[in-house]
Amino acid sequence: MTDPRLGLVVTHRRYVPYAHAHYGGSLVDGAYTLGLFGDVATEVAIRTDGDEGLLAGYSEVSFLAAVQAGDVLEASCEVVRVGRRSRELRCWADVVTRADPSRSASAAQVLDPPLRVVEAVATLVVPGGPA
Repeated sequence: MTDPRLGLVVTHRRYVPYAHAHYGGSLVDGAYTLGLFGDVATEVAIRTDGDEGLLAGYSEVSFLAAVQAGDVLEASCEVVRVGRRSRELRCWADVVTRADPSRSASAAQVLDPPLRVVEAVATLVVPGGPA
């Protein structure tokens, strides 16, 4: 019998403020997106196990494209393996809108298709059941 938690996908969207730009060209460090994965993983744990759990680590992380201040990021995690106390998550983040300062200071555009910027595999740990 297949575990009903398998295949659960949780997605959060977040605007990347200019205050988070650390590098020239309004670039944002990769840790920003990993932090978003932590937030999404927390919701996964709440939905699957009724507890916030703990994102224990990443076994893979690939930074595929730059994240810039003014982006709207869509961060998602899918449950791909369920153990007794751990859940393996496939995570990805896409830029769905991006600032376009070449048109004006407040201009932005919808990216169609979205731009995949990060992919990762994470381990989520939740409290164990009765001993």
